[in-house]
Amino acid sequence: MKRLLAIGVALMLGSFTAGNTLASDKVLKMSTTTSTEASGLLDVLLPALEKDTGIQVKVIAKGTGAAIRDGMDGNVDVIFVHARDREDAFVAEGYGTKRYAVMHNDFVVLGPANDPAGAKKQADVSSALKAVSESGSLFISRGDDSGTHTKEQDLWKQSGIPVEKKTITVVKSGKDVEISTIRPANSDAWYVSIGQGMGKTLTFAEEKQAYTMSDRGTYIKYKFGKTPAIDLEIVSEGDEQLANPYGVIPVNPAKHPEVNNKLAVEFAEWITSAKGQKVIADYRLEGQQLFFPDAM
Repeated sequence: MKRLLAIGVALMLGSFTAGNTLASDKVLKMSTTTSTEASGLLDVLLPALEKDTGIQVKVIAKGTGAAIRDGMDGNVDVIFVHARDREDAFVAEGYGTKRYAVMHNDFVVLGPANDPAGAKKQADVSSALKAVSESGSLFISRGDDSGTHTKEQDLWKQSGIPVEKKTITVVKSGKDVEISTIRPANSDAWYVSIGQGMGKTLTFAEEKQAYTMSDRGTYIKYKFGKTPAIDLEIVSEGDEQLANPYGVIPVNPAKHPEVNNKLAVEFAEWITSAKGQKVIADYRLEGQQLFFPDAM
């Protein structure tokens, strides 16, 4: 009897161990931009993914630059980011297998309600940023090598004002990392780079009643989905230069054989499937759609 009981316990333990091994095989490591997390999208997207496929996702949220470096180093199985030129380079250089177009929203320039720079009166985003520069009004930059920061640098270059290249130090995973950044020239008195994610940048800009730039999804989250809400207002939007596409890229197993490419591809194909795209399209906050599918 005791022998039978021991055999039964052993079988149960073996079954439990096998179940745990199977579960661990369905854990995907993903590095993604803070905007997908701060907007609240992942809170609805990942449970739907797990229900449909059994895939659990370990999320590492950081700026796009750092997320891409995670992929280059083989620290994750897949990246979910928004800096198209850098994404294309990631694939072209062999670090990623394929870019899957997932969704888009847009960037917005924000400012205090009294709009001291008169940015709202300008016809386009270049003129709005030029007005901020000429007025010397405080501008808060993420300064973290993220997709939003990358876009901001491009916009300053396109605004027609003098720019300069500077090397700044930001903290990444507890370590000091130097990055090169483009910023308005001679702007130390009014341009502040804080090396933080989108949520903290919005909060800081709110405290200082300053201008900043955000993806629309995170802005809506902080404007309508938090208490207390920020009172910054949109001062420039709708310009085609403010487009903000997001892509998913599985890390190339030819570079890093240890990555779970099969699971990464399954995730990429699910998020671009009709089911995944519907979750993205249906995600709303206070009745406002935050992201628009690109694979439907």
